Amino acid sequence: MSTIDPTARIEDGAVIGEGTSIGPYCIIGPDVVIGAKCKLIAHVHITAQTTIGDGCTLYPFVSLGTPPQSLSYRGELTRLEIGADCTLRESVTMNAGTVTGGGITRVGDRGYFMNCSHVGHDCQVGNDVIFATSATLGGHCEIGDFVFIGGLSAVHQFTRVGPQVMVGGVCGVRGDVIPFGLVNGQYATLEGLNIIGMKRRKFSRERLATVRSFYQQLFHGPGMFAERLSEAQPLAAEDPAIAEILAFIGAAKHRALCLPADDGSRH
Repeated sequence: MSTIDPTARIEDGAVIGEGTSIGPYCIIGPDVVIGAKCKLIAHVHITAQTTIGDGCTLYPFVSLGTPPQSLSYRGELTRLEIGADCTLRESVTMNAGTVTGGGITRVGDRGYFMNCSHVGHDCQVGNDVIFATSATLGGHCEIGDFVFIGGLSAVHQFTRVGPQVMVGGVCGVRGDVIPFGLVNGQYATLEGLNIIGMKRRKFSRERLATVRSFYQQLFHGPGMFAERLSEAQPLAAEDPAIAEILAFIGAAKHRALCLPADDGSRH
């Protein structure tokens, strides 16, 4: 059965899963659904149409589903969805979506969000991500699976960060980051591939060599970037990771591509 501290306030209509514990001074709104075996330690605030998956742990002063920080918001009831087995440390904030942005903010399974990290309205965040202290997403960002965002780093609104990317600490990410990329610097630039992350995902030496060769040709070869990109298209057949990178570049929406600092060519 669920356990609810007598100081907690649970509004009528809220759904609390089996085996979930609600600690002191938590406030749960009427449209909230919390899964089974979750743990809200204390002073957690959840509002809007927020859904939390099974097995999540929320530390003190986490605030979820609060209104989007957008001038377009007019008080509509919108959504925040958080997957299973996530850990949200102290003072993590995640906003609900906006009607103009689709009405929903989504966070996948097994995410680890360190203290003071923030997910803005209408973001789409994948599985198995790690946000270090004060990592911040502006609105409408798309974050792939297995992404690590370093402490005090911020991702500009409408920016895409591909799967298995490593973002260094104290970075301002203003351009789309290719899958498997490694970015660093005050205004993030592409420094190479996230080789450590790829090894953790069981890339063989042969696969790493193939993708590295492709990366060097695309980002450090002769000529304009657009020309190199066109020439690289047939390489998609050589490895699924190459195909994923090329597909990501081809699906560009709002932001230019994050490029190496020494690449003077234009995208």
